[in-house]
Amino acid sequence: MGSAAIASASCGRQQVQKPNFIVIMTDDHTMQAMSCYGGVMQTPNLDRLAREGVRMDRCYVSNALSGPSRACILTGKLSHMNGFTDNSRTFDGDQQTFPKLLHADGYQTAMIGKWHLNSAPQGFDYWSILKGQGEYYSPLFIEEDGEHVVPGYVTDIITDKAIGFLEGRDRSKPFAMLYYHKAPHRNWMPAQRHLGMFEGHTFPEPETLLDDYSGRGSAAREQEMTIARHMWPAWDLKIMTPQELEQDYARLDDTGDANADDVKRANDMSKSYSQFRDAYNRMTAEEKAKWNKTYAPRIAEYKAMEGKASPEEMVRWKYQQYMKDYCAVVHGVDENVGRLFEYLEAEGLMDNTVIIYTSDQGFFLGEHGWFDKRFMYEECERTPMLVRYPAEIPAGSVNADFAMNIDIAPTLLDYAGVKIPKDIQGRSLRPVLAGDTPRNWRDAVYYHYYEYPSWHSVKRHYGIRTERYKLIHFYNDVDEWELYDLQEDPREMHSVYDDPEYADVRRDMHRRLKKIQKQYRDDDPDENLGSWFLGADKL
Repeated sequence: MGSAAIASASCGRQQVQKPNFIVIMTDDHTMQAMSCYGGVMQTPNLDRLAREGVRMDRCYVSNALSGPSRACILTGKLSHMNGFTDNSRTFDGDQQTFPKLLHADGYQTAMIGKWHLNSAPQGFDYWSILKGQGEYYSPLFIEEDGEHVVPGYVTDIITDKAIGFLEGRDRSKPFAMLYYHKAPHRNWMPAQRHLGMFEGHTFPEPETLLDDYSGRGSAAREQEMTIARHMWPAWDLKIMTPQELEQDYARLDDTGDANADDVKRANDMSKSYSQFRDAYNRMTAEEKAKWNKTYAPRIAEYKAMEGKASPEEMVRWKYQQYMKDYCAVVHGVDENVGRLFEYLEAEGLMDNTVIIYTSDQGFFLGEHGWFDKRFMYEECERTPMLVRYPAEIPAGSVNADFAMNIDIAPTLLDYAGVKIPKDIQGRSLRPVLAGDTPRNWRDAVYYHYYEYPSWHSVKRHYGIRTERYKLIHFYNDVDEWELYDLQEDPREMHSVYDDPEYADVRRDMHRRLKKIQKQYRDDDPDENLGSWFLGADKL
């Protein structure tokens, strides 16, 4: 560990005390909702990591979707190599992961919170995971001895479990804990103590809130993730009264008599009611009463606007409601991260623990009129990353080098002194975090999204992002290319792929795309099922 080592005398010789590791990951948290990134809300406990460590400004995911991103982090490999290309897959837990490698090196390992990989965790001394997406209230956890419903609020419970693991650990060994939150995943249900905390607050609108998608191809126009048309009244906006939640909303059969869009809209509405009713009924009577009181003014305001407000006015109103709930849920995460830090400080663990904060990807907070993620556009391809380790990382540093989520695995192995396997595709960020970026550091990042047709109807696509340009290929049911000059068009509003002035740039970006696909062994990116099948025998 060099200068970072903390030596302790043992058996007449000097032994290196390995650092502990905590990876904090949220689901769908984005830079736009972090004050250390200049976002729209205050996150003082997360900001502490930036203030006392490094803020990575250009960390990118290789597949902006929950399960695939988690698989990339665990393995240090892209989706087509680890086999988990979309959320319908089952993660092959028999494969190599960084927790297994750390465990073999003597680390105590724990996985607590949102797993979302459709298989049981392997390589952990202790694990307690949410079932599927998990619930905000009275969530169900799966452990080795079975399933348990735990009363309370999910963010608090995950933190309780994390502190419980640390309290009961073998103190003669280093630990590596994955502390993974459900929040702020859709449907953004705040804790009771945070209900209504942003009432009266007006969030600034993104410049692209009313985007008409005229500068891009069909993928941007045909998605199903607009605030205007695709947010569900009950599930997303919380604008159903308790009485309305008691009603049954029958699904419609597509008999050919009704318009297909009307059938889909009606069935989505039915699903919205039933899902929210299930989530609502997880609350106690007292919790429901406080919830109803909090949301009654919103419901009344909506009913007064319904049929009278213009489409633009309704989008703006929905955006504000979305932001109030989303940010209240993020506040719960920040609060609980602070609670974990208090425990670490009391135990004297703060300074010999490498703490990484990230999200499984970024998220749209109204940019382009959207919520959700999936696209290769900056708001969701880019993800927050903060790292604190005072033995090596200068406090308050900011880094603009390209990082990827596949770098987390080799970085932790490097700090632990564990040999990094050659088949890991990420690179250790250790020198980068210390401010000593290697000369041969990457100058581009690669992306590949597979989940179509499915939720939100974002078309399959892959691409490359360099310092100035981004090239995207939408494929499967279309064959469309987009090229963005991020210096002239940072919000990615107008593709210049067909602009003659960018002909040389286009040719160079195609060349670089082929080169990076070869580097990452994505040899058949247009294959409908994903090219990982072709290389499975080489893992």
